[in-house]
Amino acid sequence: MKLKVKEVKLSTGGPLIAILTQKDARLLDLSPGDRVLIKRPKVKKEITCVVDISSMGIKNGEIGFFEEAFKALKAKSKQQVEVNLAEKPKSIYYIKKKLEGIELSGKEINEIVKDIIANKLSEVETTYFIAACYTKGMKLREAAKLTQSIVDNGETLKFKSKVLVDKHCIGGVPGNRTTMLVVPIMAALGYKMPKTSSRSITSPAGTSDTMEVLAPVSLSTKKIKKVVNKTGGCMAWGGAVNLAAADDKLIKLRHDLSIDPLGMMLASIMAKKKSVGSTHVLIDIPWGKGSKVANKKDAIKLKKLFIKIGKLLGMKVKVVMTDGTQPVGSGIGPALECSDVIAVLKGDGPNDLREKGVFLATEMLKLLKVRRPKKKVLDILDSGKAYKKFREIIIAQGGLKRPNIPSADLFYEYKATKAGKVKEINNKQISKLARIAGAPDDKVAGMYLRVRVHNKVKKGHILFTLYAKSQTKLDNAKKYLKSIKPIIY
Repeated sequence: MKLKVKEVKLSTGGPLIAILTQKDARLLDLSPGDRVLIKRPKVKKEITCVVDISSMGIKNGEIGFFEEAFKALKAKSKQQVEVNLAEKPKSIYYIKKKLEGIELSGKEINEIVKDIIANKLSEVETTYFIAACYTKGMKLREAAKLTQSIVDNGETLKFKSKVLVDKHCIGGVPGNRTTMLVVPIMAALGYKMPKTSSRSITSPAGTSDTMEVLAPVSLSTKKIKKVVNKTGGCMAWGGAVNLAAADDKLIKLRHDLSIDPLGMMLASIMAKKKSVGSTHVLIDIPWGKGSKVANKKDAIKLKKLFIKIGKLLGMKVKVVMTDGTQPVGSGIGPALECSDVIAVLKGDGPNDLREKGVFLATEMLKLLKVRRPKKKVLDILDSGKAYKKFREIIIAQGGLKRPNIPSADLFYEYKATKAGKVKEINNKQISKLARIAGAPDDKVAGMYLRVRVHNKVKKGHILFTLYAKSQTKLDNAKKYLKSIKPIIY
């Protein structure tokens, strides 16, 4: 059937959607969710779209295309195209197979990943794949095959260096901005560390949110290579490049569903490392009450899985288990965390952040079998060489020569109503409070924590200070504060 093209000024964010009227759909024997093959015979261009049926703005004899499909077809409005029933992608049958609890082969997983990237699967179909992996679980070899497939079907970075180091923290702890310490330390020691990080999903700041206070983080793969070859390190936003592209699509839906299948989480983390060519990877698993991993048993189990999948992928992986029961550092929120990082690099700053940064960099050197690792890390940090390298990276990424950290005009001091000793700091409540205040979208918003667990406090002692860009957000944070007890003393 030949139909005239009509552009629909709507976006799906991925899947290719075509809209037909009820009459034309009936003539083609199509139902919503079926697929059609669209051809432009003269230019030998064709795409496959998922069918939606609607009479809104579409006339008989027309076929409407959402923005993604319109661009993919490279057609013009009112051009004629051929429309025929298309077969369902093979990947749908593999997803059904996974729903039945059957282990998938590398070929089958690769077919699913290719179709996700090509937008041949609808969000519903991709969601079924996520749900199947969540309810039926994934074998470790499936996770390894998913990792490799995500890497093979996206861009990769290649460097001449035989050793490329990387790190990852599974998250769940406010502050904890250790990447911005480890990268300049390792780069100053002569190692290459092309670090791509995520933005915040549920926390008050991610590494990319914090680094963006000082320099652009939306770098192309070409720019990342240039920065790393010049300085030894970078801190870029992984979402700005096509590295592990399928994973970005899966993360979006996993976040919407609020589920994180273990196999997919492993694949997500390791794919990002392998796509930049990392040979040696340090994984940080914070554990304890209030963190993502609540107990030591689960932390040890996760540790073993990371090491095993690393071996399957030909990567040397070291896993450290750290204290996840309270925030690390004082600043919580992009600009405040940035201030902490610079203070530590200059020889000051929160002791816990400095100690953890030193610990992680030392463990990285141990993985590389370097002698006297801690001494080397402390020498680089205390000599100011790490800070000098940090500034080199900022400038290479397009930031200012003199870092200028913005600050909030509005603040509220939360004081102790009695004397006591701090017993607990609730990570989740602290994170939510900082986000209500405006972090990470408002770079200056968040919280500055002034106590740690076991600290003694007097009545009237400032426990933390809330910062906000707008009075409304500060008032909302203060209102939420009345219903919680983020610090128990």
